[in-house]
Parts: sequence; C-alpha cells; structure tokens
Amino acid sequence: MFMKYQIACAALALLSSAPAFAQEEPAGPVTVTGSVGLVSDYRFRGVSQSDRGMAIQGGITATHESGFYVGTWGSSLGGWGRFGGANMELDLVAGYSAALGEGTTVDVGLTWYMYPSGADKTDFAEPYVKLSHQFGPVKGLVGVAYAPKQEALGKWQSSATSGIDDPGDKEDNFYVWGDLSAAVPNTPVTLKAHMGWSNGNSGLGPNGTSIAPTGKYLDWLVGADLAIPGTPLTVGVAYVDTDIARVEEEYLRPNFMVNDSKDFGKSIARSTILFSLSAAF
Repeated sequence: MFMKYQIACAALALLSSAPAFAQEEPAGPVTVTGSVGLVSDYRFRGVSQSDRGMAIQGGITATHESGFYVGTWGSSLGGWGRFGGANMELDLVAGYSAALGEGTTVDVGLTWYMYPSGADKTDFAEPYVKLSHQFGPVKGLVGVAYAPKQEALGKWQSSATSGIDDPGDKEDNFYVWGDLSAAVPNTPVTLKAHMGWSNGNSGLGPNGTSIAPTGKYLDWLVGADLAIPGTPLTVGVAYVDTDIARVEEEYLRPNFMVNDSKDFGKSIARSTILFSLSAAF
C-alpha cells in the first residue's frame, strides 16, 4: 500500500496540469496497524512472564470501517520451561469498537491466550468489555475481563512437586482495571497509570495451579512514554508492583520464583522498573 501511495503522489506531481480526476487512491475499508517492541520484563497483570528478563513482543490488527477488528499479539516468555514448548505467548483477538458519543468509545471482544506446543491444558479464552473517554488531553479507560471456568485456570496442581490434587478441575477468573493517560502539552511525553484487581483461584502463577496469574490481588503501574519526534519509535519507563503477600509466594515455590542463574530465587511479582522500546506502523 505504501508503494501505491508513492506512485499516486508521483503521478500527481507530474500531471499537475491534468484534469481533476488524477487523484490519490482513496483509503480502503480496512486499516492495518501494528507494533514491535522490546521490554526489560514482560509483566502480565503485575506478574513476570519472562523470569524478570527481557522479552520481544509484537502485534498486528486489522480494523474494518464498521468497527469490527481481528488481531494477534505475541511475546517471548521465561526460557527455563515454565510454559513448555516454544516458551511463547500468542494471543488471538477479535472484537467490535463503536463510538457512543463525542469522545466516548465502547469495545467488546474476546482474547484467546495460546502457548504454542506448551504444557497441557494451558490455553484459555477471556471475553472483555472496555469503555474509554477522552477528557481533553486526558484519556480514561475502565475494563472488565471474565474468563469462564476452564481447565487452564483450574486448581488441579498445588506445586511442581506435589502432584495432581484435583484432575480436570475448572475455575474462572475475573479482572477489572482502570487506565489513565495524559499528553503533556507541547512535549512528546505521555504520562500513564494503571490499577487492576484479579479474583481467581488461589494458585498464583504458571503451572503452580494454573497457567495465568490468578488469586485475589491488586496490581498497579505508573510511568511515562516519550515519542521520538520524526520516527515511529517510543521509549517508555514504568514502575510496576502488586500486593501479593510473601506467604502466598512461598506456598507456590518453586513456580513463583526466577529460575535462571543470575536472579535465582527472586519473586516474579515484586516491584520493578520496566523499560521499553517500541515502533508502531
């Protein structure tokens, strides 16, 4: 498509005296957007999925002018085998977004979390609803995600060494969150904040009892993004933390700790400073 626009612009320049029908090709009904990035730690709802190490991520979304969209997003994960297989998360997303009024948007969809060639019973589906509103330079968003009872979220194993407690157990998970972002006037800086609350089974973390961070806990983030002028690049920094109690972490060891040689034994839910570099297209 980029090449088509280049050709159209060149034709207009050469044929400036031609009839008015020599115009740029109109935009199609489908818009494709995407991004690729590098993060110092992949945190999912406050809990590290990359053993507190770096992760490469990227995604692409196709949106129809009607508001329907489909997309996919992926990330590398902890390399020691927590998820098995390719140690990769691949999300498939589909939904519908519509304006409810000036500055207000509702977004309804479903995310299918996949872990290709990973451990058994790890994939799960999670519908969501998001409502956002633009208040001048400030954007606010509230969201609710509910994953109905599925084996991937079940409490069928209490730890990596204790064996199966309840084979085939299925549990659900509820997550509610709020986001705020604000562009700093006359600068390329955007401030951001997030807080979320999870309510699921008491097994916090991959393969301890379920593939995803669950249990009852809060997670939060505060940070800033800097869009580098003249480029598609954005640099970000953020502080991330949870209120997961240490006693809960001990119950789930060794699954709830870093397992590489450098940071062996450290919690995957303690506070950290995240750095990111991304490019949008």
